[in-house]
Formats: sequence, structure tokens, C-alpha cells
Amino acid sequence: MDIVAHALWAGTGMAAARRRWPVATRVLVVTMTLAALPDLFHLFPIMGWSILGDGSMATLRAWAVAVPGQEPWLPPMVLFLSHHLHCIAHSALVAGAVTWLMWVVIGSFWIPLVGWWSHIVIDVFTHSQDYYPSPVFYPITEQGFDGIAWNTPWFVVLNYTALGACALWLLLQRSRQVGPHR
Repeated sequence: MDIVAHALWAGTGMAAARRRWPVATRVLVVTMTLAALPDLFHLFPIMGWSILGDGSMATLRAWAVAVPGQEPWLPPMVLFLSHHLHCIAHSALVAGAVTWLMWVVIGSFWIPLVGWWSHIVIDVFTHSQDYYPSPVFYPITEQGFDGIAWNTPWFVVLNYTALGACALWLLLQRSRQVGPHR
């Protein structure tokens, strides 16, 4: 799924949760950020190479929107780091380890991790074998599942229509809770 949709789905989920539990705005923002971060994380080595090395912002931009087989050339170490950061950020095993560590440190589930988990779960089903399958069991394997490519035009329309419908439903629910203004 695209980065914006990941953040919007996480925000929609948190807005729905707000109907039952208090959710601070800061928690909402961090959750949405963690939902988008896995698709940005792997760009950090490329950004570093663009700023400190021989790379360019044009290369970074081209890599960010590349389709499989049409990625721009990167130095082997930058490619290696970018690839493994992508795998780390999309791994349920890594997210599980971080979730457990956070539980140990703070004594409960850290709610913003829902954003990261939602990203992983959504990507399992919205990335095909031909379009960057999510390596959900990395580092055991880099294999992903064969889902629907998120950039398939009908799926993009369906996804944003569903987001709009959820937002409309949440707005209607909120206006019913508030009642008519006097």
C-alpha cells in the first residue's frame, strides 16, 4: 500500500478507537507516523549517500517511486543497507521483538506500535510477488506472500473509496454523539 494510505488507515483506526477509549492526539500522530515509517526507513541509506556521497536527490526520488526492475543504480553497500532496512521494517518477527521489548520496558503494550503492525499486515495482502512482496518472516526468510499489487488502478480506487467511506461513517457517528446544536 502507498505511504499516505498506511497513515490514513492507522489514523482511521485510532479515530474509531477514540470512540471507546481516550486517545491523546500525540498518540494518534505517533501511530500514524509508525504506519508510514516502514516505507521511508529504507530510504535513509540512499538519502545519506545523496547528501554525503556521489548520489543525488534525483536518485533518491527515482528510488522512492521505482517499480521492480527499474530501480536506479546504487552502490552495493547502499543497496545492501536499503534492502535489509526494508526487510527489517516489514518483518513481523522484528516488530514482535520490539513489541516485547517495549512491553518489558514500560510494562504494557505501547499503543502507537499498532501503526507499525497495521503496516505489516496490510502490506502482506497488498504487495504481489512481482511488486515488492513483504518479507514478513525476515530474518528467517525474505520470501513474501503473493497479494494484490497496491498500485493496481482498481485497487487504488477501492482503497481510497473505503478510506473515504470510513471517514464519512466516523463523522456521521461523531455528529450523532454530539447531537443537534442549539
